[in-house]
Amino acid sequence: MFKIKTLLIAFSLFSNLFLVAQNTQVVEIQNNESWWGGAVNDGHTMPFSAGYSYDMYGNNKGNQVQPLLVSSNGRLIWSEEPFKFSFSKNAIKLEASADIQIIDAGETLKEAYAYASGHFFPSTGKLPDRLLFKAPQYNTWIELMYNQNQKDILEYAHAIIDNGLPPGVLMIDDNWQEDYGKWNFHKERFPDPKAMMNELHELGFKVMLWVCPFVSPDSDVYRDLAKRELFLKNPETAQTTQTGLLPPNQPAMIHWWNGVSALLDFSNPEAQKWFKGELQDLTENYGVDGFKLDAGDFYFYPDILKSYDPNITPNEHSKLFGEIGLDFPLNEYRAMWKMGGQPLAQRLSDKGHSWGDLSTLIPNITVQGLMGYAYSAPDMIGGGEFSSFLNAETIDQELIVRSAQVHALMPMMQFSVAPWRILDEKHQEAVRKSVALREKFTPLIMKLAEESAKTGEPIVRTMEYSFPNNDYQNVKNQFMLGDQVLVAPILKKGQTQRSVLLPKGTWKDSSGNVIKGPIKKTVQANLDELPYFSKIK
Repeated sequence: MFKIKTLLIAFSLFSNLFLVAQNTQVVEIQNNESWWGGAVNDGHTMPFSAGYSYDMYGNNKGNQVQPLLVSSNGRLIWSEEPFKFSFSKNAIKLEASADIQIIDAGETLKEAYAYASGHFFPSTGKLPDRLLFKAPQYNTWIELMYNQNQKDILEYAHAIIDNGLPPGVLMIDDNWQEDYGKWNFHKERFPDPKAMMNELHELGFKVMLWVCPFVSPDSDVYRDLAKRELFLKNPETAQTTQTGLLPPNQPAMIHWWNGVSALLDFSNPEAQKWFKGELQDLTENYGVDGFKLDAGDFYFYPDILKSYDPNITPNEHSKLFGEIGLDFPLNEYRAMWKMGGQPLAQRLSDKGHSWGDLSTLIPNITVQGLMGYAYSAPDMIGGGEFSSFLNAETIDQELIVRSAQVHALMPMMQFSVAPWRILDEKHQEAVRKSVALREKFTPLIMKLAEESAKTGEPIVRTMEYSFPNNDYQNVKNQFMLGDQVLVAPILKKGQTQRSVLLPKGTWKDSSGNVIKGPIKKTVQANLDELPYFSKIK
């Protein structure tokens, strides 16, 4: 749950104080060379063109970031620290406070990525909880928003099964808790959370709870943790900002999308210990299976604030929050820094209920893979911005179906808005058909996930990655599931056919028709159909 457009961050004047000593380098762009990398949320703008620039210090653009650029000509750029880069027509300008490595790893995008993955963020051999891949996920956010409660959560879970969808991971979103930092179930809205958990488990669900690194002020938890100095703190001398005077040496008050809160300083081992202990208590006392760890964006950790580690950067604060999830195999993140190859589930940032946002899912999630974040979910089916669903008359049933089809052959598939509430029977049946198609491909998805845990390879891939040097670098409306299945969803309203680029080889479509490539082919795709092609030679 994240709304970048309305995000208000205190101390914004101080959030991007890049270190003064900078290294500047210029990399010439080779003939027919394309580049990807940096911020996942800009994946739809890639490969980069002249005029693009990005400073990754203190700015994750609402999603995952990796200090890596990779090229279709087998080159890569890496730094252990955040850097700034900008593209002109013929060159890339790099600015950093640390060494930048420019490496010629081969001749293809795949070779560039393989080198980066193997040397800088090797895969651990572990996966996040396999149920995240094996079945659809269900998030209570769109249906319940801030009214998370035991009665409606159980009704939502039963309705999933009653409407022909399989149980999977159920994510209980924000406001199940008593307060931010008071990680126990709200007593009025959850009269018997143990009974609720038992019932959800009996239905076949594993259950995640939404958590964040914030603590509400004026609570008993805040007062205790403030005494123990576990929060980020204001500077030692009084400072005046746009938001007023900062009391010196006091816990900093951070403006975020749910108000103003103190923020745990995970550079302090005691803060990590306390937070992990809270999560562990939830697993032991209630049978909670895992956690959706939200927030953790770089913006919340401006340099002006004091940390236990005085030399830590905003990006490294976010990484420490990411490392919390390694103790809980059932996890999900949206904001991330330098955690490629780790067994963490990564979600794309919240998307609106629009065809424009739908079109960003493929390029953004394939860039996730190129940054080492292979275990990924393309936000929520139909969009994750709750404001898009407040008026039922504005909901586009066709968009829900086409969104479900995009999700169907991605690494993970996540529902939130209830299809049975907003769709007529024709559109609901089309959604069920997309879930059935995913079940058919689940063995392949699991095989690719297991291989990724060993090799680091992306599960979903750009056309350029799988079929290099064939002028596919700008193809953003189709993707590869592994190297053998080409998926070409419908991404525009009212379309029932689209053109597909099939590379060299022999392909078979979903009806069993054999097609010789390379070829540009127009294919039919009725409302309940997702065009895909399996490579047979």
